[in-house]
Amino acid sequence: MKRNKKDYKPMDLTRLRVKSITQRRSLVEVKDFARLAAPGCGFRQFERSLPNLLAARELRALADEIARAARRGRPVVAAIGAHVIKCGASPLLIDLMKRGVISALATHGAGAVHDYEISLAGTTSEAVAAGLPNGEFGMACETASGIATAAERGAQGAGLGRALGETILRDRNRWARYSLFATAAALKIPATVHVAVGTDVVHMHPQISGAALGEASLVDFKILCSVVGDLEGGVWLNVGSAVILPEVFLKALSAARNLGHKVEDFSSANLDMIQHYRPKTNVLLRPRGKGFAITGHHEIMLPMLRMMVLERMGKARR
Repeated sequence: MKRNKKDYKPMDLTRLRVKSITQRRSLVEVKDFARLAAPGCGFRQFERSLPNLLAARELRALADEIARAARRGRPVVAAIGAHVIKCGASPLLIDLMKRGVISALATHGAGAVHDYEISLAGTTSEAVAAGLPNGEFGMACETASGIATAAERGAQGAGLGRALGETILRDRNRWARYSLFATAAALKIPATVHVAVGTDVVHMHPQISGAALGEASLVDFKILCSVVGDLEGGVWLNVGSAVILPEVFLKALSAARNLGHKVEDFSSANLDMIQHYRPKTNVLLRPRGKGFAITGHHEIMLPMLRMMVLERMGKARR
């Protein structure tokens, strides 16, 4: 095998072709820098003070898309992971549902568990490390009973999400006002649960019927297919789900297109603390809509996004 034994000399850079900085294409300009908002200013002034660069620019553009879709009566779907509930963001989504901005909700089994526990006890997010050594983790009987009841009802045709919301309302759970599913049921907004069997604490409990849980969740998938089939001109928000909901969305989109629904001109966004493979590929790239990838904590991003949307719709002070 021959080895390269060239004697490299320093390159002569005196003949470089140069040009003025004024002729160069640059990505950052002073006009896009942050402005100094005065203490005590309103939110609109605060938003205007943000740099018009990177994530701040993307968040503004996403707010524009959401407000535009809502004004035109097009769907705005919030597909959320459980952490969105655990970080205290439910009131933000509930408000947007009541104001007619969010028109459909989707989550997985963990999201349903946390939402139900909040409605029932005003608390959730079990201390796993404390209960796991003695096998006590996931053994809350009330949670399993509530989900089991909803699954049995949902399997009759309503779907798991609607049945869960109606169960919370029927039982008059003390903190029902913090429940996404109870709100959706009261407003008659589609709210679907997409269960992966074996992933949720309630699956360990004997009162859970696999047949009922599977059928109720399958009904919800079919409901979501109809929601996605109507997504033209709308917005799909994937917030905090790295695997399940991006996969569910892709299948629902394919089914809708297969049946002749035009779903081409819409926006999709992935808001999460880390940009994972599936949300980026299944939510932003493969659908070929307008995509937004915004990285950050839900408890910071969602309050800002909500206010940006409401300011654009003129509803912030109502």
